[in-house]
Amino acid sequence: MELLLYLFGLVGFLFIQSLHDIIVVADTFSSTQSLCNEVERSALLWFKESIVVNNCASHDPYSFPKVASWNLDGVSGGDCCSWDGIECDKDSGHVIGLDLSSSCLYGSINTNSSLFSLVHLQNLNMAFNDFNNSNIPVGLANLSMLKHLNLSNSSFSGQIPSQISGLSNLVSLDLSFNIDSSYQRLLKLTSPNFSSLLPNLTRIEKLHLSYVDMSSTVPSVLNNLSSLTSLHLDDCGLLGEFPPGIFQLPNLKFLSVQGNEYLTGHLPNFERNSTLEAINLGETSYSGELPTSIGNLNSLNELEIWSCNFSGLLPFSLGNISHLKVLDLTNNSFRGQVPSSLENLSQLTYLSLCQNNFSGSNFPRLGELNKLKYLIICNFNLNSQIPYLANLTQLDFLRLSSNQLTGQIPSWLMNLTQLIHLDLSFNKLHGPIPSSVIQLKNLEFLHLFQNHLSGTVELDTFAKLKNLTKLHLSLNHITFLSKTSPNTTVQKFKHIGLASCNLSEFPDFLREQDELEFVDLAYNHIHGLVPKWMWNTSKENLGFVNFSHNFLTGFDQMHDVFPWPRLGILDLKSNLLQGPLPIPPASTLIYLVSNNMLSGKVSSLICSLNSLYALDLSHNHLSGTLPPCLGNFSSFLSILNLRSNNFQGMIPQLEFLILGNNRLHDVFPYWLGKLPELKVLILRSNRFHGDMGSPASNFEFQKLRILDLSYNNFRGKLPLGFFKNLIAMKNVPEEHLTYVQAIATIYLLGFALNENYDYSMTITNKGVKTVYAKILDFFTAVDLSCNKFDGEIPEVIGNLKVLHLLNLSNNFLTDRIPSSLGDLHQLESLDLSQNNLSGEIPQQLTELIFLEFFNVSYNNLTGPIPQGKQFNTFQMSSFEGNFGLCGDQITRNCGDSKSLAPPSIFEDDHGSESPFDFNWKAILLGYGCGLIIGGIIGHIMTTRKHDWFMKNFGNRRRQREISAKRRGSRN
Repeated sequence: MELLLYLFGLVGFLFIQSLHDIIVVADTFSSTQSLCNEVERSALLWFKESIVVNNCASHDPYSFPKVASWNLDGVSGGDCCSWDGIECDKDSGHVIGLDLSSSCLYGSINTNSSLFSLVHLQNLNMAFNDFNNSNIPVGLANLSMLKHLNLSNSSFSGQIPSQISGLSNLVSLDLSFNIDSSYQRLLKLTSPNFSSLLPNLTRIEKLHLSYVDMSSTVPSVLNNLSSLTSLHLDDCGLLGEFPPGIFQLPNLKFLSVQGNEYLTGHLPNFERNSTLEAINLGETSYSGELPTSIGNLNSLNELEIWSCNFSGLLPFSLGNISHLKVLDLTNNSFRGQVPSSLENLSQLTYLSLCQNNFSGSNFPRLGELNKLKYLIICNFNLNSQIPYLANLTQLDFLRLSSNQLTGQIPSWLMNLTQLIHLDLSFNKLHGPIPSSVIQLKNLEFLHLFQNHLSGTVELDTFAKLKNLTKLHLSLNHITFLSKTSPNTTVQKFKHIGLASCNLSEFPDFLREQDELEFVDLAYNHIHGLVPKWMWNTSKENLGFVNFSHNFLTGFDQMHDVFPWPRLGILDLKSNLLQGPLPIPPASTLIYLVSNNMLSGKVSSLICSLNSLYALDLSHNHLSGTLPPCLGNFSSFLSILNLRSNNFQGMIPQLEFLILGNNRLHDVFPYWLGKLPELKVLILRSNRFHGDMGSPASNFEFQKLRILDLSYNNFRGKLPLGFFKNLIAMKNVPEEHLTYVQAIATIYLLGFALNENYDYSMTITNKGVKTVYAKILDFFTAVDLSCNKFDGEIPEVIGNLKVLHLLNLSNNFLTDRIPSSLGDLHQLESLDLSQNNLSGEIPQQLTELIFLEFFNVSYNNLTGPIPQGKQFNTFQMSSFEGNFGLCGDQITRNCGDSKSLAPPSIFEDDHGSESPFDFNWKAILLGYGCGLIIGGIIGHIMTTRKHDWFMKNFGNRRRQREISAKRRGSRN
C-alpha cells in the first residue's frame, strides 16, 4: 500500500514538473514571438512618416511624442503592440486601440491615410494635438468597428463629415473644444445638422460636442438615447426649448449645456430614482422656479445654473441633496430668504450665491460647512459685519464683495491660512488694513477695492507675503507708501491697483517689476511726465494700463508707437496731455484718451489698431480729416467716440460711431441702418445736410432707441419711412432699473476682464439742460431740432408708444399738431417750439399724464389751450408767441374775439412768412435744442441698480405701476 502511494506521488510530481516546463517554454516563445500584425505595423509606420511632430502642438505639460517609440529597432524589437499608445487584441494581434492624445502631432490627416486601414480599431484618441484647422478626415468611415472616438481639443475645423453618423457602434464620441485662440468655434454641424448625426448612434453613452457650431434646436431624438450617460453641448449656438425628457433618461449622469444663451427651458419634476450627478445650465435662458422635487436628486454632486433667468424662492428641499459638492446660483433673479437648509449641505466645496435679489436678513450660518474651498457671497444687502467664518479652515477662495459689509476687517480672518484669494471689495469696511494680514502666507490675490479703509499702508507689509502677486487697494482713503526698508526684497507682482491712494509720483518699486500685467494708478495726484523707465517696466507682459484722472502732461520719452506689445487696455483720459495723439500698439482692444489737450491730425499709424473694441478721442483739440482706415477696423469695434474735436470732411464707412460736435460735412448715412445692434445714433452739431429720404428696407434701424440729429442742416419732409421702422420705440419693454452700458469681456493675458463703458447725456429737463452721467436702459428719445425740416408732422410718430422725449423745435414745420401724439403715453418732454404750426392744440394731449415739459411757443397756433391734468401745470412760456391762443395759462380770455386776432406784422398779404417771424427764428435758434447724448453706440447691455434712479425716476416708476393697476394692465 505504501509503495502504491509512493508511485502515485511520483507520477503527480513528474506531471506538475512537466507542466511547469511547458509553461516556461511557452513564455520563452511568447517573448520572442511578436503579436503585432505586420500589415498593421507597416500602416502605423506609414502614418508616423506622414505626420509632423511639433513640441508646441500639445499644451499638456505631460505630453510627449508617442510616435517616437514607433520603430523596428530598440527594446520593442519591432513589436508594434508594445509601442506607446498602441493596444492590441491578445488573441488576434490586431491593433484595436490607438491613443495618441497629447502626442505633439501637428498638421493634417489625409483622407487616404494608412491610419484608416486599421479596420479593427475600436478606440481612437487624437485629443490635445494641433491639426492646424484642417478638416476631420472622411476616411474615418472605414473604421466601422469604432466604439470610442475622441478628436477633442485638436484644432479640427469645418463641417463634421456625415460619415461620422455611419459609425453605428460608437459608444462615446467627443469632438468638443475645437476652438481658436479667441475661443471661436472651428467645427460646424449644420449641413448635415445635429438631427442627422443621431439616428444611427443608438448605442451612444457619451456624447460630447461642446463648442461645435450647430445654430439649431435640440433634436427630440435625444429623448430616445436610453443608454446616454453623459451629454455635453456647451456653447453650441443651440436655441429653442430644450427637450425636458432628456432629464428623465434612465442612465443619464452628466448634463451640460452651458453657454447657449438662446436655449430656453424649465426644470421638470424629478423622481427619486434619478441618476443625475451633475447639471450645468450656466449662461442659458432657462427660466422658472426650481421645483421642490429637486430635493429628490440624491446622487447630484453639482448644480450649476449661473447666469440664467431663474426666479422665485429657493426651495427648502435644496438642503436635502446631501451629496452636493458644487452649488452655483450666480446671476439669476432668485428672491426672498436663502433657506436655512443650506446649512445641511455638509459636503459642499463650492458655493456661489452672487447677483440675485435675495434679502440679506437671517442669512444662513455657513460657518459649519468646513469642507468649503470656494465661498462666493456677493450683492446681498447685509449691512452687517463680516459673517463669522473662522471654522472654514479649508477655504482657498473667499469673495464677499458688494454686500454693504460694515465694521473693520476681523482678526479671525487671519486664521484662514489656506486662503489664496481674498476679495472684500465694494463694501463699507473701515479702519486700517490689519498688519496681521502677513499671517496669510499662501495669499496670492488680495482685493480690497472701494471700501472706506483708511490710514497709512506700507509696501513693506505686503512684501512679507511672498506669494502675493495681485494687490488691489484702489478707491479707499489710504495713503500708500511705496518706499521699502533697505534689506526688503519686493516680490514680482502681476496686478497692482493703487487708484486713489494719494500718490504724488510713480511708485519707484515699479522700476523692478518685469511680470506686471495690470497697473492702475488712476485718481491720484501724479503730475508732469510719464517717466522714461515706465517703458521698460514689464515691457513684454503689460496688458492693462490706467493712468487716468491725474495731471500728466506728456511722456519723458516719446515713441511713435508705445513699446508694450501685449497691451490690451490703455486708459489715459482726464489728464493734461498735450501734443499729438499717442499711438498704442496693434494689440490694443480699448483705448481711452478723452478729456485731454491733444492737438493736430491723427497719425495714420492708428490704422494698425485692427483689433479695437473701443476708441474714445473725445474732448480734445484734434483736427483734420478722419483717417479713411477707420472704416476698416475690425467687426468688434463697438464704440467710436470722436465728439468735441475739430474733425472735418466726410464719414468713413464706419460700423459704429459717435461723431457729435465736429464739423463733418455729409448726407445722412443710411447705410448705418444695416447694423443689427444699432440702438443709439448721435450725429448732432455737425454739417450734415440734404433730404433724409427713407431707409432702403423695412429691416433697418429696428433697435434704435435714441436718435439725435440736432444742430445740422437737414431739410425737406420729416422721414415718414424712417419713423415706420423704429420698432424698438413702438413696443413696451419690461422696465429694468439699470443703466445703458457697453460691456466687453476681454480675454487678456490669461484672465477675463469685464470692461464697462458708461454713457452720458445732457438733456433739457423741464426747460433746463441737465447732465446725466448715466442713462437708464429703457429711455427713448428723438431729437431733430435745429434743422430745416418743413411740411407736416407725420401721424406715424404716434406709433412710437414708448417715446419719452420728442424734440422737433427750431424747424419750419407747418400744418396741425397731429392728434396721434396723444397716443405717446410714456412721453415726458415734448418740444414743438419755433415752427410754423397752425390750428388748435389737440385735446388728446391732455392724456399724456407723464408729460412734465411742454413747449409750443412761437408758432401760429389758435384756439383754446386744453385744460386739465398736466396742462394745468404748464406756464405761460410754453405758449407765448402764438397770438391766436387763449386760455387760463396765458391770461387771454377765449370769449374775446379781438384778442384772438394775430398781429398783421406776422403775415403779409400773400400769407408768406414775415421777416419778423424769420428773425425770431434766427435769434432763438438753439433754444430748446436740448438733447445732447454722447458715448452711446454698439452692443448695449445693462448693469446694476443705483440710488440715482430713485432720486430721478423712482417716484414716476411707482406712479406708473399704480396707474397700470387701475387700468388692469401693465404699461
